[in-house]
Amino acid sequence: MAPLLRLLLRFILVPLGYFAAAVAGTLVILFGSWHAADVAAAADPDTHAIVIFGFVFAAPILMVVLLSVMWLPAAIGILLSEAFAIRSWMFHAANGAVCAWLGWNLFGYIDNSQIPLNRPLPVIAAGLAGGFAYWAIAGWSAGFWKPVFRRHNVPVVSERAGGAPPQGLL
Repeated sequence: MAPLLRLLLRFILVPLGYFAAAVAGTLVILFGSWHAADVAAAADPDTHAIVIFGFVFAAPILMVVLLSVMWLPAAIGILLSEAFAIRSWMFHAANGAVCAWLGWNLFGYIDNSQIPLNRPLPVIAAGLAGGFAYWAIAGWSAGFWKPVFRRHNVPVVSERAGGAPPQGLL
């Protein structure tokens, strides 16, 4: 019964972790863009209001784009981690970075401008944040067939067996 419950829990945690990863990636990209917009707003004070208005509408669109674009590359890493019960935060962070880089290279540049979103550093940073978020929700307990918390059985040496107990146990 316990493996079945763990399997059902994975069906809840994995999509929730993926959604948290997309939210974290969206926030990293938006805050990175906010910094770039602050530099542009120093020249023109009206730019700040336009940037805030743009972020209000850009955030949901970016969220939908990340959810729809990143699911296939992320699913490969997620399936590997679930199949082999890989629970390392480094694996999930690297999976997020690689998936973000692959998704970014699938679409390439939107235009010829050199704004910071067209550089790989914000994209990889968003992938790392997404990988950490996925690990925090679902990755730390990957693999339904391998329990997270289990008891380790310590062999008990009986004195009737004729041997003295090991020195470290007393």
